[in-house]
Amino acid sequence: MSCPFSPDASRRGFFRTAAAGVLAAAAGAPALAEETPSSEPFHGPHQGGIATPQQKHVYFVALDLTAKQRDDVTALLRAWTMAAARLTRGLPAGPISTDVNAVAADGGDTIGLPPARLTLTFGFGAGLFMKDGRDRYGLAVRRPAALVDLPVFHGDQLDPARSGGDLCIQACADDPQVAFHAVRELVRLAYGRADLRWAQTGFLPDTPAGETGRNLMGFKDGTNNPHPDHAPRADVPRRFDDVVWVGAEGPDWLRGGSYLVVRRIRISLEHWDRTEVDFQEEVIGRHKYSGAPIGKAGEFDALDLASEDQEGNLVIKETAHVRLGAAAVNDGAQILRRAYSYNDGANFTALRWPPWRQGMMYDAGLFFLAWQRDPRSGFIKIFENMSRMDALNQFTTHNGSALFVCPGGIAGADFVGQRLFEAS
Repeated sequence: MSCPFSPDASRRGFFRTAAAGVLAAAAGAPALAEETPSSEPFHGPHQGGIATPQQKHVYFVALDLTAKQRDDVTALLRAWTMAAARLTRGLPAGPISTDVNAVAADGGDTIGLPPARLTLTFGFGAGLFMKDGRDRYGLAVRRPAALVDLPVFHGDQLDPARSGGDLCIQACADDPQVAFHAVRELVRLAYGRADLRWAQTGFLPDTPAGETGRNLMGFKDGTNNPHPDHAPRADVPRRFDDVVWVGAEGPDWLRGGSYLVVRRIRISLEHWDRTEVDFQEEVIGRHKYSGAPIGKAGEFDALDLASEDQEGNLVIKETAHVRLGAAAVNDGAQILRRAYSYNDGANFTALRWPPWRQGMMYDAGLFFLAWQRDPRSGFIKIFENMSRMDALNQFTTHNGSALFVCPGGIAGADFVGQRLFEAS
């Protein structure tokens, strides 16, 4: 016998809405207080987790498809879509049964928790369209031109076990347990059809509203991000929609979607912490504490890339991180940064070039998530120069990398990517 749930029931409403409180009595659970919902919409013109105000935690996974038939892939995507629509409303992944002899439709570890602004974003890697020379699902002709193989950039030390993937799931929430729970339930639905390839968590500081958060190096991160509510300005010259969303230039099934570049970047914090603040500022191109460009007073003051000191030297050095990432030196190229810090403990055998090959290294840094309309004119354009010239490279190692294409939003009873499969 199954217990029906109201479509708007929350996890805290779980025990109250179960038939006559049977589950609460059986579990010996105490009465739970009313909640104020904290949910983000799942359906809409774009997938959540891209333009959504950034949550505090991310749990990201990439998977390799093992499904033999195309119908198995669409069945998985349907199951994911149905479960995601429930999870983002604070519901369990599937209806709960009172039969304790049955496998539960949800692990139950978030019962009593609000949705915590959970968003779930799904993406497709190149392996969905063609893998090892095989068109497994008849989708090769539908691979979009911008879903390219990322070049091997100067200094890359990529670990295949932390790179690539046929599918991806990004779970963002203000509660790390809510994010992990969602991924755990979705991966469980993939059993027999896809295997987990790699996973990465990330976090943001609890920064006061209206202020830019700091990364593990102590610098504000994301000052010049395009924002959906802001007009273009000198350092962010293009409209948010033009930077992020695929338009008429893309295939029909992809309009309203976006491309996601993922990079796992270890930062040599133990060495960074032993450098002088003025040197750190020269490397970044900003004042550490105010966040202002060097020579300016306010965080959002425009970069002056032509300014020179009394000796004729550039105030913001040619190798400064902000200069090399600026739209003005990249033919207007922009991306939406939605990065998180990560801390995975310590690694005593981390690979670095001399003289920093020895000693303990934190396995910590930046889990870089970059959204864009086209990676060829976005991330690739920007990072080709940065990988060769950025002074920050002496402290960073890119050891994970992937590119995914994320379809547009989901409407009504559709499933994620439905237009791709219907058009093929």
